[in-house]
Amino acid sequence: MFERILVCLDGSELAEQILPYATEQALQFSSKLTLLQVVPMPSSVYMASATGELPQTSGMIAKDIQKQDAEAKAYLEGVAQSLRGKGIDVECVVLGPLQPGKAIAKYAQDNAINLICIATHGRSGVGRVVFGSVADYVLRASGLPILVIKPEKAAT
Repeated sequence: MFERILVCLDGSELAEQILPYATEQALQFSSKLTLLQVVPMPSSVYMASATGELPQTSGMIAKDIQKQDAEAKAYLEGVAQSLRGKGIDVECVVLGPLQPGKAIAKYAQDNAINLICIATHGRSGVGRVVFGSVADYVLRASGLPILVIKPEKAAT
């Protein structure tokens, strides 16, 4: 039923709570999992654009992007190792710097994804207005089946 499953991660423990659900689906349907992380625009871009110093800081921006990309790849490969140990076919994809919701929906449509698995961060009110909801955007824009969970906050 679901040959290709896209699992959206952002490096947070909240996002990782989707993994048991995605794993179960992959095992049930012998699916290939694609772990996807969208790297956001580095903060140096926002700082540079606010001060108007973008041309002078292009080297710093490129280094920030390379660093974020390398960290995301290492993170996803770490997650993938445990899934591969369970016999699941896993690939890791890092996109960016892009707007996460749009990047996820486009990737899913361009890559024959059958199911998207994503955790919402549960923002409401002003937080949702300011930061938006990636899960909500993907749900509305992708046109695909989506497994969405609202993760429980970690005990502190």
